[in-house]
Amino acid sequence: MTSNTITNGILKAIAIIIGVCLLLYFLYEVQSILVYIAISVVIALIGSPIISFLRRRLKFPNTLAVIFTMFIFIGILSGLISMFIPLIIEQGQNLSLLNIDQLQTNIQNLLIQLNDYFLAKGINVLDEIKHADLFKNITAIPNLLNSVISTLGSLSIGLFSVLFITFFLMKDTEIMENSIYILVNDKNENKLKSSLSVINHLLSRYFIGLVFQITILFVIYTITLLIFGIENAIVIAFLCALLNLIPYIGPLVGGVLMLFLSMSSNLGQDFQSVILPTTIYVMIGYVIAQLIDNFLSQPLIFSNSVKSHPLEIFLVIMIAGILFGVTGMIVAIPTYTAIKVVLKAFLADNKIVKSLTKDL
Repeated sequence: MTSNTITNGILKAIAIIIGVCLLLYFLYEVQSILVYIAISVVIALIGSPIISFLRRRLKFPNTLAVIFTMFIFIGILSGLISMFIPLIIEQGQNLSLLNIDQLQTNIQNLLIQLNDYFLAKGINVLDEIKHADLFKNITAIPNLLNSVISTLGSLSIGLFSVLFITFFLMKDTEIMENSIYILVNDKNENKLKSSLSVINHLLSRYFIGLVFQITILFVIYTITLLIFGIENAIVIAFLCALLNLIPYIGPLVGGVLMLFLSMSSNLGQDFQSVILPTTIYVMIGYVIAQLIDNFLSQPLIFSNSVKSHPLEIFLVIMIAGILFGVTGMIVAIPTYTAIKVVLKAFLADNKIVKSLTKDL
């Protein structure tokens, strides 16, 4: 082996490393677009059965079927938003966000009742709280609302992008598939077709499983909240159930949200006899729902639909969360499943691929 050969090999290896780094950097920079595409693909998969029904049963033209399906999705989104408006308004009234003095008074009264309760247990909470100025930044709430409103512009851009991409994914399905087939030669085209069919089947089962998971949580949350007289129980239950779509983080956020809304719904009532018992019972119901979800719903969904080990899923979700944030965690499992199917089709003899795809 000559020095030129060694030098060329080193240079080639360096070039490959640089190329991979540049590719990863490019993907990082366009991660928002990748997320839009991933969300659009998920929506297109969900809308595919609707389009097929409209085309085959009702004889809709393809474009009209896609437009009708898009209007269904937009209607569902509008309905969800309209559901949360009364909740936001009512919680705003409960917290007296438009009256800072009243909000401070309510919180101080709540703290006094809380301290009285713990004083009976020999714990003086209020003395510790008095050392901290809890209300010096209370006027930041309107500023927070303004910052939230300012983000609506970027959210509207994301919504438009998702709708635009979804429309053409559903309308030009054959064109999209043919463009994918261009990436492989004629010899491997059948493998890719088979992979796409398997991916579509697995992801359809996965999303159907998610619907059942959210439905079960929604029913348990609703029953719990209605039993203890929490206002807007259905809306709160639906919101907390949807948060479970975010792996690991979603249930924690949902628990904090349900805790906050349960307490704020009774703000002004006696802490020891009303607020505390109601909140404890609601949270017990929430924990029971999570136990059912963690030990029954999720194992059935993941094991029967995506055929992956729980540890494998955990690592994939964490990596996706680090790279792409919360949205990455949501789309991590479907994306990983698709990658596994493609790898099995094209690299079936690889030991690592064999180990990862042995259950597919």
